[in-house]
Amino acid sequence: MVNDVKVSDCQRWIIKIGSALLTNDGQGLAVDAIDAWVEQIATLRQAGREVLLVSSGAVAEGLSRLGWTQRPHALHELQAAAAIGQMGLVQAYESRFQKYGLHTAQVLLTHEDLADRQRYLNARSTLRTLLDLGVIPIVNENDTVITDEIRLGDNDTLAALVANLVEADLLVLLTDREGLLDSDPRTNPDARLIPEAQAGDLTLEKMAAGSGGVLGRGGMLTKVRAAARAARSGTMTLIASGNEHNILQRLAADEKLGTRLTAVSGAVAARKQWLAGQLKVRGRLLLDDGAVRVLRSAGSSLLPVGVTRVEGKFDRGDLVVCLDSAGGEVARGLVNYNTADSKQIIGHSSSRIEELLGYIAETELVHRDNLVLIS
Repeated sequence: MVNDVKVSDCQRWIIKIGSALLTNDGQGLAVDAIDAWVEQIATLRQAGREVLLVSSGAVAEGLSRLGWTQRPHALHELQAAAAIGQMGLVQAYESRFQKYGLHTAQVLLTHEDLADRQRYLNARSTLRTLLDLGVIPIVNENDTVITDEIRLGDNDTLAALVANLVEADLLVLLTDREGLLDSDPRTNPDARLIPEAQAGDLTLEKMAAGSGGVLGRGGMLTKVRAAARAARSGTMTLIASGNEHNILQRLAADEKLGTRLTAVSGAVAARKQWLAGQLKVRGRLLLDDGAVRVLRSAGSSLLPVGVTRVEGKFDRGDLVVCLDSAGGEVARGLVNYNTADSKQIIGHSSSRIEELLGYIAETELVHRDNLVLIS
């Protein structure tokens, strides 16, 4: 188990705040609560940390604005409430972060965006650019277009997928409980907090409570499963109570709060496993000797200038293998251009990509964050 990582050393945070911590029991957004969360996140940013916020509350705010006292069952009505409430949610965050000189960006995703490799790379590039600009992305599921029943608790899963997307160091899942307990506290008053465990341990699912409250339907089980997903990219997860005063600052100071779920492998090993086992190889890139040396010695991205030949049929985001002149596999990764475009830019400097293609997606053919050395 990788258990020597300190929270204070984590630079890229994904913070998921559930509906119970953001709404007045379904009567719209809790303004004072949002003020407190914004202040804490602004303090993290001032300390140099990157923060992506996954926030519930859109449907609850939509219900309040519409004057609906009960959550509707019809999907189209839930989607309408989400669309209306999302406006209020983003307005609330943007106006408050501006007081600290911080900009926010609304990012609406579906699980399909993260399953499709081209959309995956596009979303990844956008989020990383926002972080580079010092912006706080506010991520939510695009409830207005999904076809499954809307479940606010699913934001736990979304937060984990975003952690995979940007290779976050830390995923913080804030709830109205102190953390993961060894049994359901509603039936066992002697239930004890589990301070630390290994993400993906199946026994944790047996301990997790089965459901959440009226508004947030994810419960502890989705948080345990989200931690397992996040661990695939080496991300550590903390499940902690959002009712604790200044919880984010206290976690950042390595105070022992909540449940810490650690990844078995570090980020590089987990990333390698994902690239090796989850995607089908679509193409081959033959590298010159100089490119092979740079990849092996410097851990750099693969630039078009170092590629001599392209084989196969692939699209942006597909998995390709990188071969040396003898045909040996050097690395594999997610390619930033399709077959036709790759053939046009190989052997050329990155500065000529726009000239040759009429556009530029990335300066690298395969970015080092999506590239894993094999030998």
